[in-house]
Order: sequence, then structure tokens, then C-alpha cells
Amino acid sequence: MDNSSKCCAFDAPILDEVLPPILFVEFIFGLMGNVLALSMFFFHRDTWKPNSIYLAHLAVADAVVLFCLPFRADYYRRGKDWVYGDAFCRILLFLLAANRAAGIFFLTAVAVDRYLKIVHPLNRINRMGLRYALWVSLGIWGLIIAMTVYLLTDKHFYYRNNRTQCESFNICLGRNALSDWHNSFYVIQFFVPTCIVSYCTACITWQLKSKTVDTQGKIKRAVQFILAVALVFIICFFPSNVSRIAVWVLKSWHNECHYFTDANVAFYTTVCFTYFNSVLNPIVYYFSSPAFSGSLKKLYMKLLGQKMDEDEDNEKNNHSSVTVSANVS
Repeated sequence: MDNSSKCCAFDAPILDEVLPPILFVEFIFGLMGNVLALSMFFFHRDTWKPNSIYLAHLAVADAVVLFCLPFRADYYRRGKDWVYGDAFCRILLFLLAANRAAGIFFLTAVAVDRYLKIVHPLNRINRMGLRYALWVSLGIWGLIIAMTVYLLTDKHFYYRNNRTQCESFNICLGRNALSDWHNSFYVIQFFVPTCIVSYCTACITWQLKSKTVDTQGKIKRAVQFILAVALVFIICFFPSNVSRIAVWVLKSWHNECHYFTDANVAFYTTVCFTYFNSVLNPIVYYFSSPAFSGSLKKLYMKLLGQKMDEDEDNEKNNHSSVTVSANVS
């Protein structure tokens, strides 16, 4: 244990063996999906809507997380030995925390946007344009940076067995204000948006339940989209939050580092699922609107050297310009 900070530093050989290949796989598949998604947003999209703005910011946040993964994989490959210096350690941990929060918040934003358009179609917020969505996005980024910038102000080095550990989620015994806030924000940023997304999902499902006529599958697409968002939340963020809460429970019972060895392994294993968010988000993009899935199909056909029929193109265009209750973007 580092006596100056009263935080535990652990050796975890199993993490050094398991996490590098997992992080590498997440990086490869996430990179392919997000390169495709970003190309869809910026080069193959004819019109932009508020929902598109939130999804584009989500894709950017995913891209930043993916940039960090090779460095974390190398860190574990070296047996939790950080060789890139203090400044980059702080920057990397800040980028991971900020963009992990951005992934959660922008998923929540698209769920709320969908909820307003389907459940409250006459609300004046639905009539606000791209400028409104841009201000909301800037507000989200401002909140995230304000909540995570402290990671740039403090060292995160812990020395053990001639190796330098670069960690932000440390198990600190006693009172440590930054550590307490870091752990609290990690849990709050999951459970509050989860409650919002769950409410939106329930309301949308109930609202569409009575609609028996589903022309062009628009109602089905709306349900698929909101369920995809909820599924990403559960798969990616729920396990690590449960394991972090378990650490808090253990801290109320024990005050020696060796009691937390298994809990530490469990948390860093499950935190890898949060990076899996960057792999799954392209599925959310696909269900976000007929325009996106139509553009993806056209790109796929172009890569195959084929062309879509003109009638099919017209059908896609008409599909993407339906009314608010039908168009879920």
C-alpha cells in the first residue's frame, strides 16, 4: 500500500494475461464499426437532425476511447507497468473517464429525444432545430469535463515491485476526497441515466403498444432502437458498477488491502465491458433511423460494385421523411 495516499496497489497476473487480448479485440471491432459510422455521419448523410447530432458526438466519444485502448492493452501486457510518463497517464485516464461518461450521456440524450418525439410529439422542444441540439451537446461536454477534469490535476502513479501502476480506480482506505468523488461519479453517471432510459423505454413501449398499423415497420424500428440503447446500458455498464459497489461494501467491513484482491480483479475485468460500448454503438446507429440504415445499404452495394434500384432509393428517401410519430430520428 502507498502510505502517502493510503491507497492499495495490487499485483494481478490474471489481468495481465486476460485483458490485453480482450482490449485488442474491442479495439479492432470498435475501430471498424466507428470508422464506418463516422463516414456515414460526415460523408454519406444528406440531412441532419437533433438526434443525428447526439449520435455523432457519441461516435466521436467512442473514437477517443478506442484511441486509448492500445495503450491500456500495452500497460497490462507489461504486467501493469506504465512507461509513458506521468503527463500521459493523467491525460489517458481523463480521456477514458470523460468519454466513457459521454457515451452514457449521449445515449441518454438520444433516448430522451426519441421519448419526446413519440410520447410528446406536440412539445415545442421537438420543433427546435440543430442549433438547440448543438447547445445541448456543448452543455453535456461542459458538464462531463467539469466532473472529470480533476484527473488532470493529481498523480495516479503507484509503485509496486519495480513497476509503475497508472490507475484512477484505486481502493483507498480512510478518507480520500478525490478517490471518493471519482467512485461516486462513476456510479451516479450510470444509475441516474439508467433510470431515465428505463422510463423512456417503458413510456415508448406503452405508447406504441396500442398502434396496430405499422406502415413500413416504423413502430417496430422505434422499439428496436430504444431496446438497443437499454441493452447497451445493461451489457456494458451494469457489471462494473455492481463490482464497484461491492468494493464500497467491503470497505465498510475491512481496512486491510489484502481483503480487496478479488474485488479489484472483478472490477478491472468488468470495466472492460464499458469499452465494449464502442463496439455495440454502431448497432444503435443502425436502428436510429431509416436514413442511416439506407445509407449503409447504399454504401455496401457501392463497395460490391452494384447499384440500388431507383425505386428502392426513392422508397428510402420517402421513408426518411415521414412524420414525427413515424420517423424515430
